Amino acid sequence: MAGFKVISVPSNDKGGVDVEAVRAAADETVAGLMLTNPNTLGLFDENIAEITDIIHKCGGLNYYDGANLNAVMGIVRPGDIGFDCIHINLHKTFSAPHGGGGPGAGPVGCKSFLSDCLPGKNVKKTEKGFALSESEKSIGSVRSFYGNFLVVVRALTYILTLGREGIPEASRGAVLNANYMMASLKDIYDMAYDRTCMHEFVMSIESLKKKTGVSAMDIAKALLDYGIHPPTMYFPLIVHEALMVEPTETESKETLDEAVNAFREIYNTALENPEKLHNAPEKTSIGRPDELSAARKPVLKYSFTRR
Repeated sequence: MAGFKVISVPSNDKGGVDVEAVRAAADETVAGLMLTNPNTLGLFDENIAEITDIIHKCGGLNYYDGANLNAVMGIVRPGDIGFDCIHINLHKTFSAPHGGGGPGAGPVGCKSFLSDCLPGKNVKKTEKGFALSESEKSIGSVRSFYGNFLVVVRALTYILTLGREGIPEASRGAVLNANYMMASLKDIYDMAYDRTCMHEFVMSIESLKKKTGVSAMDIAKALLDYGIHPPTMYFPLIVHEALMVEPTETESKETLDEAVNAFREIYNTALENPEKLHNAPEKTSIGRPDELSAARKPVLKYSFTRR
C-alpha cells in the first residue's frame, strides 16, 4: 500500500456514495478513490461526476473498478465521468472464462498523463517497425509480462465480433434483462433498492427468513433443483440475506421467465413447506457439502496410492 491506508466511505439512502462523506474525507493526504459504477447494488451513481471532481480537487486520482462495465460498455466512457485509471474484468464483460473455466486476465488502462507509470513494457512504433520500451517511471513487471495472453486474445475476438454497434447493444440487453426480472419478482421479493437497476439487482431475503426461517442459502440451493445456477449470495455485505441476480445479455425471454417462475415457486414453497427448502437440493448428485469444514480445514493436495 506504499504507506497508505484504506478508508471506507458509506452509502447514502439511495444506494449511492455519500457525497458529503467523500467531501469530509478528501484532504491533501488522499491519494485516490476506487469505485465501481454501476455499483454492486446494480445502481448507477447519479453524483458520479461530483464525486470524482472532489477527489481531483484535493490532488487525488480516481480508479475505476470495471467489474460492472457490462452495463455501460459503449454507452458511458469512464474517462468522461472523471476516472483516470481502469481495470476491466474480462470474465464479466468480454466473455472470458471465469472460476473453474480460468485462467483469468484483467487489462488495465489509463489516461495519457499516467502512461509512463504503467508497469511492464510498452509497445512503441519506430522507423523499423515496433519495439518494446520501459519508462523510467515504471516499477517494472508485476507478473509474467502481459499476463494470460490467450484470455486477452479471446476477449479481443469477442469485441471485434460484436463491433461498434454490437457492444452497446449487449449492454442494453443486460440492463433490459435485469430490469425485466426485477419487475417480475418485486411483488413478492424485497428489493434492496426498488429503483431502475443496471445489469444486476439485489434482493433481500431477510423478511422472508424472519417469517419462514428460509434463508438466502436455502433459496440458492433450491434453484439447483430447477437446473439454474444460483446467484451470488450474501453480497454486497450491506444487504442482509442478499441474493444478487445478474442475468446478463445472453439470456432469452423464455429463459428469464423460467428463472422467474422458479423463484416464484420457491417463494411459495417457503410459505407452505419451509423444511423442504432446508433440505434442498434434492435432485443433484450431492446435497449440501460441509462447506464450513472445507473452509476451515482445507485439503490442498491429494495423495495417490500406488497399486
